[in-house]
Amino acid sequence: MYRRGRGRDRDQDRSRSRAREEEEEEEEAVPAAPPPGRLVPARPVTASPPKPPPASSRGRRGGAAMAGDAPSSLPVQLVEQPRLLKLKESFIAKFGSAPKFYVRAPGRVNLIGEHIDYCGYAVLPMAIEQDILIAVEPVNNDVVQLANTNSLYLDFSTSVNDIQINKTKPQWHNYFLCGLKGIQEHFGLNNPTGMNCLLDGTIPPSSGLSSSSALVCCAGLVTLRANGKTLSKVELAEICTKSERYIGTEGGGMDQSISFLAEEGTAKLIEFSPLRATDVRLPSGAAFVIANSCVEMNKAATSHYNIRVMECRLATKLLSKSKGLDWKKMLRLQDVQAKLGVSLEEMLTIVEEVLHPEPYSTEEICKCLGISLEDLRSQILSQNTQDVSTFKLHQRAKHVYSEAARVLEFKKICNEAPANAIQLLGELMNQSYISCREMYECSCPELDRLVDICLQFGAVGSRLTGAGWGGCTVSMVPTDKLNTFLKNVKKAYYQNDVQRLALENNSLFATKPGRGALVFVEA
Repeated sequence: MYRRGRGRDRDQDRSRSRAREEEEEEEEAVPAAPPPGRLVPARPVTASPPKPPPASSRGRRGGAAMAGDAPSSLPVQLVEQPRLLKLKESFIAKFGSAPKFYVRAPGRVNLIGEHIDYCGYAVLPMAIEQDILIAVEPVNNDVVQLANTNSLYLDFSTSVNDIQINKTKPQWHNYFLCGLKGIQEHFGLNNPTGMNCLLDGTIPPSSGLSSSSALVCCAGLVTLRANGKTLSKVELAEICTKSERYIGTEGGGMDQSISFLAEEGTAKLIEFSPLRATDVRLPSGAAFVIANSCVEMNKAATSHYNIRVMECRLATKLLSKSKGLDWKKMLRLQDVQAKLGVSLEEMLTIVEEVLHPEPYSTEEICKCLGISLEDLRSQILSQNTQDVSTFKLHQRAKHVYSEAARVLEFKKICNEAPANAIQLLGELMNQSYISCREMYECSCPELDRLVDICLQFGAVGSRLTGAGWGGCTVSMVPTDKLNTFLKNVKKAYYQNDVQRLALENNSLFATKPGRGALVFVEA
C-alpha cells in the first residue's frame, strides 16, 4: 500500500515558471516552395552533412530561441556539396530522374535529462552533425517509393492512400511512414502526392542518438514540402512527436523538438506545454564526446521503454490519489507537482512518504486506486504493458524528480559560468548516470564499463544518453585532454574486441551543437 506521511504546502519554484512564460517564442513557418534506421542505417562519419550558408543571426543568449533565426530552405551549389552530389547521382541511377529537393534532419545527444520528457519536464539536448538526408522527387501518382543508400536496408513502396505501419517488427521504412502519415492526417489530405525518395544516413542505428526520430522528422518535412503545405517548426515537432507513436513508442517529444529547433553553436533547454527552446551556451573549455557501446537497443521492439513510461504514469496516479487530487485526469509526474504547487525537492519528499521501494503488483495498484484489474488494463495500461505483473514506482518517480532538478541546475551553471563550471557540470552528469543505472535501471554492463573507462581517462562527467539498455555514452572532457582521451578510450574499449573495432570509426567522436532540420534546393 501507500507510505503515509504528512503533506507540504509551501509554494516554491513558481518564479522560475513565470519567468519562462514571459519569454514568448516566435515560430518560423517552413515555406512550401515549389518542388524546390530497424532504425536508420549508419554510413561513415566522413560523409559530412551538407554545409549551408551561415545563418544571419543567432538566438538570444539565455532567452527563448528565436525560431525565425534559421532559414528553412537554402539554395546550394551541388558542386560544393559532395554528399548531396553523390546522393543526386545515386538517385538518378535508381529512379531515372533527378530529385527536386533534399531534406536533412539531425540526430541528437541528450546532455542531461533522461527519461523525463514524457513526464512533462524540460530536457537539455543538442543536435549533432550526424543526420538523415533524403533526396525527393514528387510524382504524379499515389505511390511512395523508398530506397536507401545502404544495401542492407531493402527498398519499399506503397500507396500513400494505404499506409500500414508494422509495430511488431519495425523496419526502417516504418519510421518514414510515421512522418508521412502524421502530415497526411494533420491536413486531412485526400489525395496526397506520391514521391520517390532516396535516404542516406550517418547516425549509428539503435545507438541512443535518435536515428529513428530524425527519420520521422525528415519524412514529415519531406511530405509537407512535396504537398505544398506550410507549418512552423514547433508545429512540425509536435506532429512528428505524435506520429512516431504510430510505431508503438510512447516518446515525450525531446528528439523531434531538438531536430527542428536546434541552432548551430548552442545546446537547447527544451520545455513542453507549451513547446519552447532556450539557448544554453556550453563551456568553451570542454568538449562533448560520444562513445557507442555497440549494443543495439531497438526502442520500439522492446518492452523496457514502454514499461518505464507506464511506471511513471502509475506513480502519477498513486501520488495524486494520496494528495486528494483528481487522479483519473493526471497523466504525468509534472502534473502532480504543478497541481500541488511545490518544489521538486518537496516532490522527492512526497515520493518517500507515499511510495514504497518494493515493486507494486497489479493487485496492489488496483487496491490503492479502488479500481478493478479490468479497469486498470482498459483505462490505464498501454497495449504493450497489459501482461506486466509488477511495477517499480518509487524508484522511477525518484529518478524523474531528481533528474528534472539536475537539468535546471545544469542550465543555471551554464548561464552563470563560474570558474569551476566544467567540474560542476561533470558532477551533475555523473549523478544523472547513477540515477539512470540504479533508480531507472536503464543501463547495461557494456554502458557501465564504458562510463568507467571514460571517467578513468579524463572525463569530468560521463553518462548514458538516449533510452539506454545499450547505445551511447556522452562524456564531458577538458579540451586540452581530448586527443589523449580519445586514444585511450579507443584502446581500452574498442581495440580488444573485433566487433567493436570494426565499428569504431562511427562509434567514438567529439561533437558540437549543430543546426536543425533544413530543406536544400539546387541553385
